[in-house]
Amino acid sequence: MSVATTRNGAPAFSSDSERWAAVVGRDRHADGAFYYSVRTTGVYCRPSCAARQARRENVGFHATPADAERAGFRPCKRCRPGGDGVVEARAQAVARACRLIETAEEMPSLAALADAAGLSRFHFHRVFKTTTGLTPKAYAAAHRARRVRDELSRSQRVTDAIYGAGFNSSGRFYATASGVLGMTPTDFRAGGDGAVIRFAVGECSLGSILVAATERGVCSILLGDDPDVLARDLQDRFPKARVIGGDHDFERLVAKVVGFVEAPALGLDLPLDVRGTAFQQRVWQALREIPAGRTATYTRIAARIGAPKAVRAVARACASNAIAVAIPCHRVVRHDGTLSGYRWGVERKRRLLEREAAS
Repeated sequence: MSVATTRNGAPAFSSDSERWAAVVGRDRHADGAFYYSVRTTGVYCRPSCAARQARRENVGFHATPADAERAGFRPCKRCRPGGDGVVEARAQAVARACRLIETAEEMPSLAALADAAGLSRFHFHRVFKTTTGLTPKAYAAAHRARRVRDELSRSQRVTDAIYGAGFNSSGRFYATASGVLGMTPTDFRAGGDGAVIRFAVGECSLGSILVAATERGVCSILLGDDPDVLARDLQDRFPKARVIGGDHDFERLVAKVVGFVEAPALGLDLPLDVRGTAFQQRVWQALREIPAGRTATYTRIAARIGAPKAVRAVARACASNAIAVAIPCHRVVRHDGTLSGYRWGVERKRRLLEREAAS
């Protein structure tokens, strides 16, 4: 039977005959598109459920688990359609795709990734971005960036690093080097030698605040008690970069950040130069999606990026964040709601959360 599809290639399953065909075929592509219930057992399932096939006359279809439960059916214990089973299945599917991206010499096509995940292209793209916070292409770019940084740090020659990171030609690498590294490969290997980083220090109710930026965007927002300590911290990150004081226009940027700290309702939308491993970038992107005035647990963030067992790694990524408030790691709390360590002090974290909640 030919199944209708959307413009994006996802099966539409717009008729009961198409839905029944998916159930008979235990089609994984249909998972999430609809659910089916069995009148004689009183349960509802995902289309791919491996349970014994029911008779057609006993089967009904539902758009969501809530619809099925309102109709009086309970979730199947085998495929767990309304709870952790779906979440776990999606996380495993995304994990398979991530491993494929990380081990492939060339970026796999969307169709190949979707096939590895057992999903349609449209559904896979949506699930991948929902789970990791990144599109498959952005995840591949972040992973490639980490490989490039690792290779540049240990290779004698830039050329060796290029091929070691998986690029098949130096031309392709240099075409993307600035976006991957924020500077030339030679400058990166030299600890930022030649890169220009502007910075300025301001004062706010939380103490001193340093804002630094490259040509690409803000690369550091640091909080502390001593401006000199903040400046040394920045210099330590890029020991050979040209770190220079910002001009009057740059100080306006600092004023904008200070304004957000004092009045979170103003919002903060800055171009960022975010540098980190693929995993760190997934975590930091998930942090940026936490609304002001809300919090999330480390466990929830780990599940959000498709790595439910990586709670400690999520905590380390939060601790590695060097862009305070713009990447709001202060909005992450323990599972019981209490405040844990914060790079710039738990008391600052508490005050930031109180202001956001009040606004």
